[in-house]
Amino acid sequence: MDARTLASVSATRPPVIGVGAAREPARWAVWDLPAALVASNYLEAIENAGGLPLLIPPSELVSANPDLVIARIDGLLLTGGPDLDPAAYGAPVSPDTEETMPARDTPELVLARRAHELGVPVLGICRGMQVINVAFGGSLLQHVPAEVGHDEHRRRLGSFSGNEHDVSLAPSSEIAGVEGGEHTSVHSHHHQAVEVVGNGLRITGLALDGVAEALEGADGGPYVLGVQWHPEADPDSGVIASLVHAAAERAARDSGGE
Repeated sequence: MDARTLASVSATRPPVIGVGAAREPARWAVWDLPAALVASNYLEAIENAGGLPLLIPPSELVSANPDLVIARIDGLLLTGGPDLDPAAYGAPVSPDTEETMPARDTPELVLARRAHELGVPVLGICRGMQVINVAFGGSLLQHVPAEVGHDEHRRRLGSFSGNEHDVSLAPSSEIAGVEGGEHTSVHSHHHQAVEVVGNGLRITGLALDGVAEALEGADGGPYVLGVQWHPEADPDSGVIASLVHAAAERAARDSGGE
């Protein structure tokens, strides 16, 4: 696809990026109620890249009707959040597994699988990368410090500052292209990670201790990318912009641009 075609589609409408939301207690004005929410920095990163974010709340209706949701978006972003229920990948619960939210797990796993089947670009961030891996048949390490002997991936709770570390990226990978080289420094905040890699995926980023930090499709098919770090916390990161660009390309193809 040439740049003129892509620019034409972008001028017609921004690509719509579905964003998996959480259900959490929240307070605003005089209200203190459960809410469907997403941290604003995810939405701002999408908007800054030219995309239009659309929140997708966790719902049984989403799980039962994924095609209705996917038909209305050009790309899918799965955000950070709580640990996945180990039942989703057939494992017993470790004592170190923290709060889970199966009601959120199910729709996101369904959306990740179906979006990829339909050729919709999928990006997973932190928990979102883990959702992609489990959706493709993989499993997770339930407590990284127990495996590597340190807590460098989440030294400070509730902050990205102070949790930075370096990641090596596979040559010629999608993520190396996004980051502009084979090494990058990332904003981290996680205690779980990929264990067995899902079908059709490959690890393309590793921390110095060997923990998987990025994965993507192994077969050159539709855009699917997971990063264990938090690019939404880094204004200089191009990761979320890469999803928006892939979504715009797909929208251009669907509009008859190719």
